Amino acid sequence: MPRIAVVRTGGKQYLVRPGDKLKVEKLISASDKMDINDVLLTAEDDGSQVEVGTPKTKATVAVEVLKQGRGKKIIVVHYKPKVRYHKKYGHRQPFTEVKVAGVS
Repeated sequence: MPRIAVVRTGGKQYLVRPGDKLKVEKLISASDKMDINDVLLTAEDDGSQVEVGTPKTKATVAVEVLKQGRGKKIIVVHYKPKVRYHKKYGHRQPFTEVKVAGVS
């Protein structure tokens, strides 16, 4: 049975299995393989052998960095009526696409 895990990275939590691809907040990585140590929960895929951390477990999740990039542009508009105030700008959030190699 493959193991599943709940990991925290970039202020968000993700439920991951080996082989999953995720887009997470940008990670600074010198190599294409890294470990995520902030694992909150691990379990077997069928729900048995659940290990909940307080706040973290001793498990690690090995990931491969596939690519770094930037998301789609979103347009931000600030407007106040009757005072001729308006601002418009765009934002592209950087991301890192990773593939989960294994949970140990």
